[in-house]
Amino acid sequence: MNNKAVQLKTNAQGDLDFLQITDTHLFADREKDLLGIKTVQSFEAVVEHAKKYKNCQAVLSTGDLSQDHSAQSYLDFCHHIKTLDLPCFWLPGNHDIQAIMLPSLLAEGLAQTKIIDSEHWQVILLDSQVEGVPYGLLSESQLDFLDNALASEPNKKTLICVHHHVLPVGSAWLDQHILKNNDVFLEIIAPYANVTAVLSGHVHQAGDTIQDGVRFITTPSTCVQFKPNSDEFALDSVAPGYRFLRLKASGEIETIVERIDEGAFSVDKDATGY
Repeated sequence: MNNKAVQLKTNAQGDLDFLQITDTHLFADREKDLLGIKTVQSFEAVVEHAKKYKNCQAVLSTGDLSQDHSAQSYLDFCHHIKTLDLPCFWLPGNHDIQAIMLPSLLAEGLAQTKIIDSEHWQVILLDSQVEGVPYGLLSESQLDFLDNALASEPNKKTLICVHHHVLPVGSAWLDQHILKNNDVFLEIIAPYANVTAVLSGHVHQAGDTIQDGVRFITTPSTCVQFKPNSDEFALDSVAPGYRFLRLKASGEIETIVERIDEGAFSVDKDATGY
C-alpha cells in the first residue's frame, strides 16, 4: 500500500471534482447476474453515463469491485474505468479478496493509495475489510493512521472514504453489517473540525445525513439497489447509479446522485438474499 500522499491538482476554481463509482460486484463472465442484474453490463452503462463528467479530477471506487473474486473481474474493472481517462483511487470492500485484488489492479497501474492531497483538501482512504465476513472493522493501525493524518493537516478540509457505513441506515439486515467499531471512529474524528464528510458504499442506496457537523454520505451501487428502511432483505427497483462530488475551495461539498435510464436493468424481486 502506498503510504505517501498522492498530489492532485484542483481545477481553475480551486475545486476538486470526483466521481464515486462503487459496489460493482463484477464477475469474470459478463453474462452472469447478481439478483437479476448482469453486473458487468450495468457497470459499463454507468461508466458510459459518467463520461459526461469529463472534467473531473479523479474517480473514487469505494469497494466490492468483484463478486466472484476472479482476477478477470478486477482486470475488467480496470479496463472499463480507464475509459473515463481519469485517475482511479480505490479501497477494498467485504466481497473483495485482496490477495487477488491487489496484484490485479497494480498490474493495470491502479496502485492502492491512502491519502490524496490537494491545495484545500485531503482525502483519506481507509480499509475496513475483515476478510470472510460482511461487517467492517478498522484495525488499530488504520485508526492510528487516521488520527495522524487528521492531525498532520489541521488546516485542510478532509473527506474520509471507507467501504462500510458508519451510521445506521435504518435497515436491520444491513445495519448488522455496519462498521463495528464506529464508536471509536467517531471518537477519533470528533476533535478535528477539519473533518467535513465521510463517504461510503456497501449499502447500495443513496444517503446524506449530518451528525455533529459531519456529513455521512452513501451512494448507489452500479448494479443492485437495496430497498431503504427495510428490516428484512429487500431490493429496490430504482436504476443503478453513481455520485458526483465537488469539494469546493471554500470547504463546502456539492454532490448529486446520477442514475442510468430506468428499466435498462431489472432485479429479481423475489430474491430473499445473496
